[in-house]
Amino acid sequence: MDLRAALIGMSFLIIACTRAPVPDRSLDAHADGVAASGGTGFMADGPSVTMDGNGGGAAGTATVDAGGGARADADVGGSRDDAAADTTPDVGPDPTFDATSDTSAGARNDATVDMGDGGAPADARTDVPLDGTSPPGDPAKLAMFYLDITAGRVMTSNVQNPKPRVLVASAGQGPDGVAVDMAGGHVYWTGMGAPAADDGFIMRSDLDGTNVKTVVPPGGTYTPKQLKLDRAGGKLYWSDREGMRVQRANLDGSNVESLIIVATGDKARMDATNWCVGVGLDIAGGWIYWSQKGTGNGVGSLRRAPLAIPAGQTAATRTDIQIIYQGLPEPIDIDVDVTAGDIYWTDRGDDTVNRAPIAIPTGFTAATRRDRQILVRGVREAIGVTLDLPRKKAYYTSGANGDLGRVNLDGTGNEPLIPKAGNLTGIALGELP
Repeated sequence: MDLRAALIGMSFLIIACTRAPVPDRSLDAHADGVAASGGTGFMADGPSVTMDGNGGGAAGTATVDAGGGARADADVGGSRDDAAADTTPDVGPDPTFDATSDTSAGARNDATVDMGDGGAPADARTDVPLDGTSPPGDPAKLAMFYLDITAGRVMTSNVQNPKPRVLVASAGQGPDGVAVDMAGGHVYWTGMGAPAADDGFIMRSDLDGTNVKTVVPPGGTYTPKQLKLDRAGGKLYWSDREGMRVQRANLDGSNVESLIIVATGDKARMDATNWCVGVGLDIAGGWIYWSQKGTGNGVGSLRRAPLAIPAGQTAATRTDIQIIYQGLPEPIDIDVDVTAGDIYWTDRGDDTVNRAPIAIPTGFTAATRRDRQILVRGVREAIGVTLDLPRKKAYYTSGANGDLGRVNLDGTGNEPLIPKAGNLTGIALGELP
């Protein structure tokens, strides 16, 4: 080896020995706030970035939390036999950021600026409701169960590969609310019957659509609407529209009882502000939520009360009812994100899916607050809504042959899963075995 070659070799050896160690750059989605493989990454503080890999959502969707803005997402339920929807807009100025996706135009929003209310950002929510009805795991097994009111059918479809399938061909007159008991192996639904006849009922089938039976017989409730299920407590909960009450029963249909009675009598029944439509549960917190829909002219409301009726009071005389939001066009079905403190609803009065904080903002009342966030516009006769909190999605239906769709909880990534799906009412989710 000559001197030149020796010197070159020594130079390379010195460089290799003195170079600083290379840090490990493997992606840590939770630490860096960046998601790998289409997942969601979270930051402990500051803005978070969501990369939607659930198929059909808006990939690369970003949510910026500036710490302090209003939230809103929805549940809505309404009568299918009422007059056509009133498109009267929400009353008064609304300073809330509008994250609207318009289904009529197929529009999508790629970013939502949340001015924050001090709660957790919507895209950082990983909680699951405690009512036992929301799916906890595998999205490939996630199924939608929904109701076709015109044909009187219970329908189902896989979420990842939406292909409608008839589960129960004869579901009775006016199917409206649906709930799934995966552990018990049953699908439950309400039937309004003929509203003037006071012949509402509740039915169920096995998950495969067989073994159909009536659990609450006709006349056991008046016009039952949205339905929720508490598996651990062994109870069904529903709103009764013309009955002007909120009721519950055992899973086998026994022991029907009223928790809320808004009014009684034929004269009061003519006032749609007395009509209870949507229902939501916070079993752990001890609350029941419901909507009173009104007539599409800005007199609808969202309410809640403790599950336990105060001692010495009745469902008709209880004094612990709280009005959460007043002056809504025509709220229908609802759902609640208990951990985030948000209530979601559909509104048939202005064809929207919405959300808002359950807590009334400081300095406002239920009648003066204007902090609802419209997530989706253009949902014709918006009716059903249900939340998939593990995947941060809201699913909704149209009662006028619109889309069965879903949207991120922050209002981004709206997508029709089943376009022109029929005249649909309630919707629920379940993860099949």
